[in-house]
Amino acid sequence: MLTLEATKPPQSDQTLGRVLVVEDEELIRDTIMLALSEEGYDVQVAEDGRMALDILTQPDDSDGSSTPGIDLIILDLMLPYVNGLDLCRLVRHQGDSVPILMLSAKGSETDRVVGLEVGADDYLTKPFGMKELIARCRALLRRHRHSQPPSFESTLRFNDITLYQQECRVMVRGDEINLSPKEFRILELFMSHPRRVWSREQLIERIWGPDFMGDSKTVDVHIRWLREKLEKDPSRPEYLTTVRGFGYRFG
Repeated sequence: MLTLEATKPPQSDQTLGRVLVVEDEELIRDTIMLALSEEGYDVQVAEDGRMALDILTQPDDSDGSSTPGIDLIILDLMLPYVNGLDLCRLVRHQGDSVPILMLSAKGSETDRVVGLEVGADDYLTKPFGMKELIARCRALLRRHRHSQPPSFESTLRFNDITLYQQECRVMVRGDEINLSPKEFRILELFMSHPRRVWSREQLIERIWGPDFMGDSKTVDVHIRWLREKLEKDPSRPEYLTTVRGFGYRFG
Protein backbone atom coordinates (compact mmCIF):
# COMPACT_ATOMS: atom_id res chain seq x y z
CA MET A 1 0.00 0.00 0.00
CA LEU A 2 0.97 3.63 -0.38
CA THR A 3 2.61 4.90 2.76
CA LEU A 4 3.37 8.45 3.81
CA GLU A 5 6.73 7.87 5.46
CA ALA A 6 9.11 10.77 6.03
CA THR A 7 12.37 10.31 4.17
CA LYS A 8 14.19 13.60 4.60
CA PRO A 9 17.63 13.30 3.02
CA PRO A 10 20.71 15.07 4.36
CA GLN A 11 20.92 18.67 3.26
CA SER A 12 23.87 17.98 0.97
CA ASP A 13 22.01 15.22 -0.90
CA GLN A 14 18.84 17.14 -1.72
CA THR A 15 18.14 17.58 -5.42
CA LEU A 16 15.00 19.70 -5.46
CA GLY A 17 13.12 20.45 -8.63
CA ARG A 18 9.74 20.83 -10.26
CA VAL A 19 7.82 17.58 -10.65
CA LEU A 20 4.73 16.96 -12.79
CA VAL A 21 2.55 14.16 -11.40
CA VAL A 22 0.12 12.72 -13.96
CA GLU A 23 -2.26 10.37 -12.16
CA ASP A 24 -6.04 9.93 -12.47
CA GLU A 25 -6.59 8.28 -9.06
CA GLU A 26 -7.15 11.15 -6.65
CA LEU A 27 -5.86 9.40 -3.53
CA ILE A 28 -2.61 8.33 -5.17
CA ARG A 29 -2.16 11.72 -6.86
CA ASP A 30 -2.70 13.66 -3.62
CA THR A 31 -0.49 11.29 -1.61
CA ILE A 32 2.39 11.65 -4.05
CA MET A 33 1.94 15.41 -4.19
CA LEU A 34 1.96 15.71 -0.39
CA ALA A 35 5.00 13.45 0.05
CA LEU A 36 7.06 15.25 -2.59
CA SER A 37 6.00 18.68 -1.35
CA GLU A 38 7.11 17.77 2.16
CA GLU A 39 10.50 16.82 0.71
CA GLY A 40 10.80 20.29 -0.78
CA TYR A 41 9.84 19.62 -4.41
CA ASP A 42 7.63 22.00 -6.36
CA VAL A 43 4.79 19.73 -7.51
CA GLN A 44 2.32 20.27 -10.33
CA VAL A 45 -0.46 17.75 -10.98
CA ALA A 46 -2.63 16.61 -13.88
CA GLU A 47 -5.59 14.25 -13.43
CA ASP A 48 -5.79 12.98 -17.00
CA GLY A 49 -3.76 12.74 -20.17
CA ARG A 50 -5.41 15.68 -21.85
CA MET A 51 -4.59 18.01 -18.97
CA ALA A 52 -1.01 16.76 -18.92
CA LEU A 53 -0.72 17.31 -22.66
CA ASP A 54 -1.84 20.92 -22.24
CA ILE A 55 0.84 21.47 -19.60
CA LEU A 56 3.59 19.76 -21.57
CA THR A 57 2.91 21.61 -24.80
CA GLN A 58 2.92 25.08 -23.26
CA PRO A 59 6.12 26.78 -24.44
CA ASP A 60 8.62 27.92 -21.84
CA ASP A 61 9.28 31.64 -22.14
CA SER A 62 12.95 31.07 -21.32
CA ASP A 63 13.95 28.52 -23.98
CA GLY A 64 10.82 27.26 -25.79
CA SER A 65 11.04 23.84 -24.15
CA SER A 66 8.06 21.51 -24.46
CA THR A 67 8.21 20.85 -20.71
CA PRO A 68 8.25 24.36 -19.20
CA GLY A 69 10.42 24.33 -16.09
CA ILE A 70 9.66 20.65 -15.37
CA ASP A 71 12.57 18.55 -14.09
CA LEU A 72 10.78 15.20 -13.69
CA ILE A 73 7.53 13.59 -14.83
CA ILE A 74 5.78 10.90 -12.76
CA LEU A 75 3.43 9.35 -15.29
CA ASP A 76 0.67 6.80 -14.76
CA LEU A 77 0.33 4.27 -17.57
CA MET A 78 -3.48 4.10 -17.66
CA LEU A 79 -4.99 7.57 -18.08
CA PRO A 80 -8.25 8.95 -19.49
CA TYR A 81 -8.24 10.62 -22.92
CA VAL A 82 -4.50 10.27 -23.63
CA ASN A 83 -2.70 7.32 -22.05
CA GLY A 84 0.74 7.38 -20.45
CA LEU A 85 2.46 5.53 -23.29
CA ASP A 86 1.31 8.07 -25.86
CA LEU A 87 2.33 10.97 -23.63
CA CYS A 88 5.76 9.43 -23.17
CA ARG A 89 6.12 8.92 -26.92
CA LEU A 90 5.20 12.56 -27.52
CA VAL A 91 7.79 13.89 -25.09
CA ARG A 92 10.54 11.75 -26.58
CA HIS A 93 9.47 12.48 -30.15
CA GLN A 94 10.03 16.16 -29.40
CA GLY A 95 13.57 15.34 -28.34
CA ASP A 96 13.04 16.18 -24.67
CA SER A 97 15.21 14.19 -22.26
CA VAL A 98 13.29 15.13 -19.08
CA PRO A 99 13.35 12.06 -16.78
CA ILE A 100 10.11 10.04 -16.77
CA LEU A 101 9.11 7.66 -13.98
CA MET A 102 6.23 5.50 -15.18
CA LEU A 103 3.65 4.09 -12.74
CA SER A 104 1.41 1.11 -13.43
CA ALA A 105 -0.67 -1.52 -11.71
CA LYS A 106 0.63 -3.89 -14.40
CA GLY A 107 3.83 -5.51 -13.20
CA SER A 108 4.65 -8.07 -15.89
CA GLU A 109 8.00 -8.02 -17.67
CA THR A 110 6.25 -7.22 -20.96
CA ASP A 111 4.61 -4.12 -19.50
CA ARG A 112 7.92 -2.90 -18.07
CA VAL A 113 9.69 -3.40 -21.38
CA VAL A 114 6.95 -1.54 -23.27
CA GLY A 115 7.26 1.38 -20.87
CA LEU A 116 11.02 1.50 -21.35
CA GLU A 117 10.69 1.11 -25.12
CA VAL A 118 8.61 4.26 -25.47
CA GLY A 119 11.18 6.26 -23.52
CA ALA A 120 10.51 5.95 -19.78
CA ASP A 121 13.65 6.13 -17.62
CA ASP A 122 12.28 4.02 -14.77
CA TYR A 123 9.18 1.96 -13.95
CA LEU A 124 7.43 1.51 -10.60
CA THR A 125 4.65 -1.01 -10.02
CA LYS A 126 1.63 -0.23 -7.83
CA PRO A 127 1.27 -0.54 -4.92
CA PHE A 128 4.49 1.16 -3.82
CA GLY A 129 5.83 2.98 -0.77
CA MET A 130 6.66 6.66 -0.72
CA LYS A 131 10.22 5.98 0.40
CA GLU A 132 10.92 4.04 -2.78
CA LEU A 133 9.19 6.57 -5.03
CA ILE A 134 11.11 9.49 -3.50
CA ALA A 135 14.40 7.58 -3.75
CA ARG A 136 13.78 6.87 -7.43
CA CYS A 137 12.86 10.51 -8.09
CA ARG A 138 16.02 11.67 -6.36
CA ALA A 139 18.16 9.23 -8.36
CA LEU A 140 16.60 10.20 -11.69
CA LEU A 141 17.15 13.90 -11.02
CA ARG A 142 20.75 13.34 -9.92
CA ARG A 143 21.61 11.35 -13.03
CA HIS A 144 19.92 13.82 -15.34
CA ARG A 145 21.61 16.87 -13.84
CA HIS A 146 25.11 15.52 -13.34
CA SER A 147 25.62 13.14 -16.27
CA GLN A 148 28.36 14.31 -18.62
CA PRO A 149 29.16 13.23 -22.18
CA PRO A 150 32.06 10.75 -22.13
CA SER A 151 33.91 12.25 -25.08
CA PHE A 152 36.36 15.03 -25.82
CA GLU A 153 36.54 15.44 -29.59
CA SER A 154 34.05 17.50 -31.56
CA THR A 155 33.54 15.00 -34.41
CA LEU A 156 33.73 11.21 -34.44
CA ARG A 157 33.83 9.16 -37.64
CA PHE A 158 33.67 5.44 -38.33
CA ASN A 159 33.27 4.24 -41.91
CA ASP A 160 30.06 5.92 -43.15
CA ILE A 161 28.89 7.16 -39.74
CA THR A 162 29.76 10.69 -38.60
CA LEU A 163 28.80 12.01 -35.15
CA TYR A 164 28.95 15.76 -34.45
CA GLN A 165 29.21 16.04 -30.68
CA GLN A 166 28.66 19.75 -30.23
CA GLU A 167 25.68 19.75 -32.58
CA CYS A 168 24.21 16.43 -31.35
CA ARG A 169 23.85 15.27 -34.96
CA VAL A 170 24.57 11.93 -36.61
CA MET A 171 24.97 11.26 -40.33
CA VAL A 172 24.69 7.73 -41.69
CA ARG A 173 25.54 7.11 -45.35
CA GLY A 174 25.03 10.80 -46.07
CA ASP A 175 21.63 11.09 -44.35
CA GLU A 176 20.95 12.65 -40.96
CA ILE A 177 19.19 10.34 -38.50
CA ASN A 178 17.12 11.25 -35.46
CA LEU A 179 18.41 9.84 -32.16
CA SER A 180 17.04 10.20 -28.65
CA PRO A 181 19.44 11.72 -26.06
CA LYS A 182 20.36 8.30 -24.63
CA GLU A 183 20.75 6.73 -28.08
CA PHE A 184 23.11 9.57 -28.98
CA ARG A 185 25.18 9.11 -25.83
CA ILE A 186 25.42 5.33 -26.31
CA LEU A 187 26.61 5.77 -29.90
CA GLU A 188 29.02 8.50 -28.80
CA LEU A 189 30.51 6.18 -26.19
CA PHE A 190 30.82 3.31 -28.68
CA MET A 191 32.45 5.50 -31.34
CA SER A 192 34.87 6.94 -28.77
CA HIS A 193 36.06 3.39 -28.02
CA PRO A 194 35.73 1.30 -31.20
CA ARG A 195 36.14 -2.46 -30.84
CA ARG A 196 35.83 -2.29 -27.06
CA VAL A 197 33.27 -4.68 -25.54
CA TRP A 198 30.83 -3.07 -23.11
CA SER A 199 28.72 -5.12 -20.71
CA ARG A 200 25.16 -4.07 -19.86
CA GLU A 201 26.33 -3.07 -16.39
CA GLN A 202 29.10 -0.87 -17.79
CA LEU A 203 26.69 0.83 -20.20
CA ILE A 204 24.19 1.48 -17.41
CA GLU A 205 26.98 2.95 -15.26
CA ARG A 206 28.19 5.28 -18.04
CA ILE A 207 24.87 6.28 -19.63
CA TRP A 208 22.18 5.93 -16.95
CA GLY A 209 24.43 6.44 -13.92
CA PRO A 210 25.20 4.41 -10.78
CA ASP A 211 21.84 5.23 -9.17
CA PHE A 212 19.80 3.57 -11.94
CA MET A 213 17.14 1.33 -10.39
CA GLY A 214 15.48 0.04 -13.54
CA ASP A 215 15.81 -3.16 -15.54
CA SER A 216 19.05 -3.88 -17.43
CA LYS A 217 16.85 -4.88 -20.39
CA THR A 218 16.60 -1.18 -21.18
CA VAL A 219 20.14 -1.51 -22.62
CA ASP A 220 18.95 -4.19 -25.06
CA VAL A 221 16.01 -2.00 -26.05
CA HIS A 222 18.25 0.98 -26.86
CA ILE A 223 20.74 -1.21 -28.76
CA ARG A 224 17.87 -2.53 -30.88
CA TRP A 225 16.70 1.02 -31.62
CA LEU A 226 20.23 2.04 -32.64
CA ARG A 227 20.57 -0.95 -34.94
CA GLU A 228 17.33 -0.05 -36.66
CA LYS A 229 18.71 3.42 -37.38
CA LEU A 230 22.33 2.55 -38.19
CA GLU A 231 22.35 -0.83 -39.87
CA LYS A 232 21.40 -1.68 -43.43
CA ASP A 233 20.06 -4.98 -42.08
CA PRO A 234 19.39 -4.78 -38.30
CA SER A 235 19.05 -8.57 -38.12
CA ARG A 236 22.65 -8.88 -39.37
CA PRO A 237 24.41 -5.90 -37.76
CA GLU A 238 27.76 -4.69 -39.07
CA TYR A 239 28.37 -1.94 -36.52
CA LEU A 240 26.69 -2.89 -33.24
CA THR A 241 27.47 -6.54 -32.69
CA THR A 242 26.67 -8.82 -29.76
CA VAL A 243 29.56 -10.57 -28.03
CA ARG A 244 27.76 -13.47 -26.41
CA GLY A 245 28.34 -13.76 -22.70
CA PHE A 246 30.05 -10.34 -22.54
CA GLY A 247 27.99 -7.53 -24.04
CA TYR A 248 28.12 -5.28 -27.10
CA ARG A 249 30.88 -3.99 -29.38
CA PHE A 250 30.99 -1.24 -32.00
CA GLY A 251 33.01 -1.80 -35.15
